[in-house]
Amino acid sequence: MRVFVTGATGFIGSAVVQDLLAHGHTITGLARSDKSAAALEQAGASVVRGTTEDLDVLTAAAAAADGVIHTAYIHDFSPAANPMAFAEIDKNAIAAFGEALAGTAKPLVVAAGLPAVAPGVTATEDDKAPDNPPYPRFSEQAALALASKGVRVSVVRMAPSVHGEGDPNFVLMLTSTARAKGFSAYVGEGANAWSAVHRLDAARLFRLALEQAPAGTLLNAVGDQAIPFKDVATAIGRSLNLPAKPVSAQEAAAHFGMPLAIFAQLDVPASAKQTREQFGWQPTEPGLITDIDLGHYTSATPVHLA
Repeated sequence: MRVFVTGATGFIGSAVVQDLLAHGHTITGLARSDKSAAALEQAGASVVRGTTEDLDVLTAAAAAADGVIHTAYIHDFSPAANPMAFAEIDKNAIAAFGEALAGTAKPLVVAAGLPAVAPGVTATEDDKAPDNPPYPRFSEQAALALASKGVRVSVVRMAPSVHGEGDPNFVLMLTSTARAKGFSAYVGEGANAWSAVHRLDAARLFRLALEQAPAGTLLNAVGDQAIPFKDVATAIGRSLNLPAKPVSAQEAAAHFGMPLAIFAQLDVPASAKQTREQFGWQPTEPGLITDIDLGHYTSATPVHLA
């Protein structure tokens, strides 16, 4: 299958590209820089230059492909970032794919986040994303709207921690915070739970969705179903030889900074039972705590927090 991939050199997207190539697919990746284009060519993929704001580029690339995997998203967690603008850019990109693929029954696989259903409630594939999430992102809603337009659209919902060597996101940010503050923090009792998935396991799920998922399918990319955040903080502290200590909910914003304080308090236990049964997907890579213990985050370049 000829597959157009956005975010093709990102942490998740690069693993998706490698998995697709290993299974005989032909890849064209979106590249916004010379560095990204060179990385794609070295991997064995073709290149389309542009960004997710170049809607004409997205439409043309999607129309020329047999299927699309959309993993790109602007993950800017700096204090000056505009999350709502990023969500709108993503929504517009998904709409452009829908315009190109309408009536073709070609697959479109969109990355999104898992919904936080309610404190202590495990999210399943039957739970849809809320219209007003705690952090704005509308990937799932925009994608599902295309199912009635002749697009074989599916949504791979990523756990809060997509981990593995090279992870640039939340755990590295938490590690950098702990290093800067002198201790690894959790909020309150730290009982809020994160689900997690290894990037290589997630990459296989994107391919399975591309190849098999019916229109309107929600897939949960979950390896670890529920890790108490205190356990994450304790593992980070252990890796840095620092203590793990609580901070109050009132202290969280000052300690972690925003929006990291929001994610440090997320309670997103989630099951992938239906996904595993329907698609035969079984995570085989190390879990999050093992990855932290392996030293991937202490050896990575620290995030410089404002």
